[in-house]
Amino acid sequence: MEANSDKELRITLIGAGTIGLSFAAFHLSHLPAPSQLTIYDTRPNAEEYIRDNLTKFFPNNDAPISISDVRVANDLQEAVVHAHIIQESGPENLPFKKELWAEVEKHANKNALLWSSTSGIPASRQAQNMQDKSRLLVVHPYNPPHLMPLLELVPSPETSEDVIQRTQTFWRARNRVPIHIHKETTGFVANRLAFALLREAVHLVDSGVVSVSELDSIVETSMGPRWAVAGPFKSYHAGGGTAGLKGFFKNIGDTVQACWSDAGTPNVGDGWEDKVFAEAREVYGTVDIAERDRITHRLLSVLEEEKGKKDHDNGRST
Repeated sequence: MEANSDKELRITLIGAGTIGLSFAAFHLSHLPAPSQLTIYDTRPNAEEYIRDNLTKFFPNNDAPISISDVRVANDLQEAVVHAHIIQESGPENLPFKKELWAEVEKHANKNALLWSSTSGIPASRQAQNMQDKSRLLVVHPYNPPHLMPLLELVPSPETSEDVIQRTQTFWRARNRVPIHIHKETTGFVANRLAFALLREAVHLVDSGVVSVSELDSIVETSMGPRWAVAGPFKSYHAGGGTAGLKGFFKNIGDTVQACWSDAGTPNVGDGWEDKVFAEAREVYGTVDIAERDRITHRLLSVLEEEKGKKDHDNGRST
C-alpha cells in the first residue's frame, strides 16, 4: 500500500521521547480511518509512559481518536512487520541507528518507507549495515513536529528518488512543508541557520553588548516575526526596493561585510557557558512549553489563513 493512501495506513514509530511522541500526536490527528499507529519503545514502563505523556500534546485532551487505540509494541519485529511507514526517533547514537536499521530491514515490508528523525547523523552513515541502502531517508523535523510545518528530507547519495517522492507526497497531503535537501551536510539546514544566530547571540552576550533577555526581545520584535512571513533572501530582496537583493547590497553591503568580518567565534567549552547559562536560568527558570506551543499554534494558524487568502486572490486574478 502507498504511504499516501487515503485508506488504511499503518505507521510504526520507534522511540517515545519528546520527538517521537510529538510525531505520534501529529499522526493521530491525520490518520484516515481505519488505521493503526504503533509505538515501539524499550523502556520497561513504555505503555504507561506513553499513555501518560501523549495526552499532553493535545489541548484539553482533544485527541482526534482515542489514545487508548495506540498500539504499544514490545517486540521490534512485531512492530514493523506490517507497517507502511517506519519512523525512528531514537537516541542520537550512530551504533544504535546502524544496528536498528539493519534489524528493521530484515522484517519490514519491502515497500515500507524508512525514516530517521535524527538531528545530525546522515542517512549514509546510518545505512552502513543495510543490504539495500536506497531505502533510508532522514526526515528531520523542526521541534515540535506536531506543530511546525518543516520537514527536511535529507537523502544519502544512495537513497532512491522514489523514496524521496513518496515521502514528499505523504507530507504535502498533510499540509506540511517537506524540503528536499540536495546534499548531506552537518546539521542539515535549519539547525545550521539557527546555530549561526545562536553563536552570534552567545558572542554578543558574553562580550557585554546585550543581556540574554534583551537579545531575545530584539529577535522576538524584529527578525522573528519578519522571518515568519519571509525568509532572509526574500526579506532583504524586499529591502533593496525595485533593485532587489542587488540594491540592498549596493546600499549597505559595506555594513553587512563589516558585521561578517566582526562576527563572534565562541566555541563550546571556551568558558562563556557559566555566564550565559546562569543568566538564562535566572531570567527564564523552566520555560512553559505548553505556552510556547499554544502561541506557536496561533501564529501558524494566522500565517496559514493569510497565505490562504493570498492564494485565493491570486487564483481569482488569473
